[in-house]
Amino acid sequence: MILEVGGFLLGLTLLLVGADRTVDAAAELALYYGVSAFFIGVTIVSIGTSIPEMTTSVYAARYGAGDLLVGNIVGSETAQITLAIGIVAIVSDIEAERRNVLVYGGAMVLAMIIMILVLEDGRIVRSEGFLMMIAYVAFIHDLYSHEGGEEVTSEVVEGQTPLRDAAPWIVIGIALVAVGGHLLVTNGVAIARVFDVPAYLVGLLTGLGTTTPEIAVASLAARRGRAGISVGSLLGSNITDPVFSLGIGALVATVGVSDPQAIFVSTGYMLVVSLAVLGLMYWRRGIDRWTGLGCVLLYLPSFVLL
Repeated sequence: MILEVGGFLLGLTLLLVGADRTVDAAAELALYYGVSAFFIGVTIVSIGTSIPEMTTSVYAARYGAGDLLVGNIVGSETAQITLAIGIVAIVSDIEAERRNVLVYGGAMVLAMIIMILVLEDGRIVRSEGFLMMIAYVAFIHDLYSHEGGEEVTSEVVEGQTPLRDAAPWIVIGIALVAVGGHLLVTNGVAIARVFDVPAYLVGLLTGLGTTTPEIAVASLAARRGRAGISVGSLLGSNITDPVFSLGIGALVATVGVSDPQAIFVSTGYMLVVSLAVLGLMYWRRGIDRWTGLGCVLLYLPSFVLL
């Protein structure tokens, strides 16, 4: 039992460290080529901070742990839109343009609705996973066409990490994430069996742990006055996880959940609090410290509703 707990914690640590190194290197590389801050946040940074969820999805699908896979995504989504945004706002007020909240917040809600709909029958087959990933790629392409392509800065940022320095860290980071995901899933399932804890609950708790990269990156970006990266990474991660991270797991193997009706309670709460936080962000053009505290409190009922 001690070995399983140790392996679980080691896996989570490797996931977070690997994601951190990958994100740093990828963001520096994007800045080196002069890509806009918001584009970096929604794409490079959000995809990088979602690597733990992607890797967990792949291993969970491979080992037939569908409840853990879905629980990880739902737990991560709920934690990011409430706890992560709340902590970031407490560290430094979040500023957000209404257009960005409306467009990308709307895309986030749409991604959540897609996830809920495909889970209605309790399983996600490969064809559905493929279509979910295609939808995400189409979104990124459209974003680059309208945001990245037009907002790429004319100057290359001097002093940033060139390809020869960034590439090795990207490879090392992804390797750490892969090993960490394997340890996290296998030991998480083992712990659930020992204590007779539902794998879905283990997944929700894992989702809380894998939200740490988003909190760290967004908090640092907000504190340094990089509102584009901060807001973009938080909204971008919540677009990436429900469709791409879940879809990539379904490509490995059909994802099945044992009790679809029970899962709809937590997914419903996820959707409701997302709409509430986005509404506040749109109305107030951001999230201040007191509103951030309210966002943190919104996270707590998610455990009561399990």
